[in-house]
Amino acid sequence: MEPGSELDKPLGQNRRRTGSGAGSSPSGRSKWHPWLLAITSLVIIVAAGLVAFQPSGLRQQSAALPSQTVSEPQVATSKPSAAAGVANETIPDTVAEIRQPANSGANFQRTLTGSGQVVTTISPRDRDNDGPLVLSGGDTIGQEARIAHLPVPELLENSEFGRLPARGADGKRPVDAYARPWSGSRGARLAIVVGGLGLSQTGTQYALQTLPEEITLAFAASGNSLQRWLQEARRNGHEVLLQVPFEPFDFPTNNPGPHTLVVADGEKQNLADLHWAMARITNYTGIMNFMGGRFLSDPAATEPIMRDLAKRGVLFLDDGTSAQTVTGAIASAVGVPHVTADVVVDASVKRGDILKKLDESERIARLEGTAIATASAFEASVDAIASWANEARTRGIEIVGVSALADREENN
Repeated sequence: MEPGSELDKPLGQNRRRTGSGAGSSPSGRSKWHPWLLAITSLVIIVAAGLVAFQPSGLRQQSAALPSQTVSEPQVATSKPSAAAGVANETIPDTVAEIRQPANSGANFQRTLTGSGQVVTTISPRDRDNDGPLVLSGGDTIGQEARIAHLPVPELLENSEFGRLPARGADGKRPVDAYARPWSGSRGARLAIVVGGLGLSQTGTQYALQTLPEEITLAFAASGNSLQRWLQEARRNGHEVLLQVPFEPFDFPTNNPGPHTLVVADGEKQNLADLHWAMARITNYTGIMNFMGGRFLSDPAATEPIMRDLAKRGVLFLDDGTSAQTVTGAIASAVGVPHVTADVVVDASVKRGDILKKLDESERIARLEGTAIATASAFEASVDAIASWANEARTRGIEIVGVSALADREENN
């Protein structure tokens, strides 16, 4: 390679110089910069002047608002209008009293101002004395959904068998505290009670997953994991009953289970068996019989049971399978909220037969205003009831908790 070749030269020393024209030299470029700046500045000044000296449409529109407001016809509304520029002027006769409960401790007023704002004023209500105002909850029905799975401590009584339902010091009853709320309308109302929950773990789980929340669930006192299932049912929105075994006519050949109430056992033992069953779960509105044709047809055996239920403030649902039952007459005499079922829907577990019985219960509800249907937690029964209940809503049938149909009058 020859000395002085391109490879031997230092980098950057053999660049070509640009042409010497005015547009290509640094001095040439600097000639145009002042002219460009001057022209740009002139354009900006002219544009600003045009904007400054041109009448503002916004200002004109703003100034014309008062006259437009006055000249335009007023649209009939419930809010009075005010002339522009009179800000925050309180319009006469726009102070409204907000209706409050009789036991409320405050007065509420709403004032509509000229700017269209609503001001709410809260002031203490006058009282006859200087003491604090004690507010009463009244006859509240049901629990808040977030805590529906928890028992109300004031409605429990400790016993040798466990916690039993009891009236509160203020007279509140479990039948009211744990009831499922309903609309209060006068339409046809139907309660559907599915019993036997807790006897089969898989059957209980399936029922809880499948049945709509307005279906009342009855747990058998001899079932398993009852409190756990009870809490899940309450979280799902169900009203709950407790099924207690009573002596049937063919006892002991037909045995309802442990701690069955038997006529020959006498009052003391039967109350002990009742309390054993009642302590198995909490948060139920009442008792439902499991069998019991023999026991519930005997007034001497039935009366002490009903008196205990009246004292505790729970209802009694008679499943209606015995024509000789005396529960209605005794419950009315001692002040127990009482209801009797009208239809057993799954005497046959064929789906078509169950649906026919549910239709029958609907006809009774439309004719009488109310009806109660009962079923067991068979899979076929659960499936049929779930689908039928969803259809019944569209026909104007309100499915309610069984406590909504109980006679709540007290005679004690």
